[in-house]
Amino acid sequence: MKGLSMIMASVAIIITLLMAMITPVAWVGLLFVGFGLYQLSQKITIFRKPSWLMTIGILVVITGGCAAPSDQVDKAATENVEKEAGQQSKAEEEKKLAKEKEKTEAEKEQQELADTFGMEEVLVSRVVDGDTVELKDGRKVRFIGVNTPESTTRTEEYGKEASNYTTEKLEGKTVWLQKDVSETDRYNRSLRLIWLEIPKDEMNEEEIRTKMFNADLVLNGYAEPSTYNPDMKYSDYFVKFAREAREKETGLWAYGENGTTKGDLDPKEENKTTRAAAAEEPAAAQEQEYYQNCTELRKVYPNGVPSDHPAYARKHDRDKDDWACER
Repeated sequence: MKGLSMIMASVAIIITLLMAMITPVAWVGLLFVGFGLYQLSQKITIFRKPSWLMTIGILVVITGGCAAPSDQVDKAATENVEKEAGQQSKAEEEKKLAKEKEKTEAEKEQQELADTFGMEEVLVSRVVDGDTVELKDGRKVRFIGVNTPESTTRTEEYGKEASNYTTEKLEGKTVWLQKDVSETDRYNRSLRLIWLEIPKDEMNEEEIRTKMFNADLVLNGYAEPSTYNPDMKYSDYFVKFAREAREKETGLWAYGENGTTKGDLDPKEENKTTRAAAAEEPAAAQEQEYYQNCTELRKVYPNGVPSDHPAYARKHDRDKDDWACER
């Protein structure tokens, strides 16, 4: 019996010590157990049954341990939650910073490419027609190397469609302008190539097809290639794209193999015939005619005049092709 009591006492001490570390209430039970052990060891009788005293002490220890302060438990749980939330927040912040850094580096790379290719970022505020736009800063830009059917002062087949397409693609959008050689045309419009995105290689055909709007117009049959010296950087590509569109009878090429406006694929002899026909009416007039500018001249001769016409003036023939004020 004494041996059993000692074993129970030892177990009680161990449990009591463990529970006492959890809550102060367990210390009360520890005192009960300790006092019972003291009675057994000294063989004194304060309480008749020290084992009952020890049992009560153990119950107090267990009760106190199980009833560990909820605020401590809650505090520990709250601290864990806050710690996890803090770690998650930190991870999200690091992820956000990484994305911002990546975006900044991408923008820096894009700007370096734009500088390398001489590109200028602009905002298109208004579309004049299929191949001419007005920028937010007031400049008018004429697209290099392409010619869409007329839709303003006069109308050619597929002109409205071309103008609507350019409006859909460019109006209110940010694009990048690239100069070839010439700065402006005779109407003081900036001559530019229009890029929807900055290419990694400006002479890569696939990038020209997918990122340059001048090429887009030709590929989709909204424009014919129209090359004027010295702006010929992409002329071979435009002619190639136009032949593809003509073969498929895309857009303006559905109206015939010569399209619906002037371009590089028109037969040379037809151009001469057209100009000669335009000159027939005024040929009878022998007296010299004078016009201040091409605007005034076109009111009388919409297609311009050849060099042997009485209204021809060298100052109106800026491209020196012996035809003044042609469109």
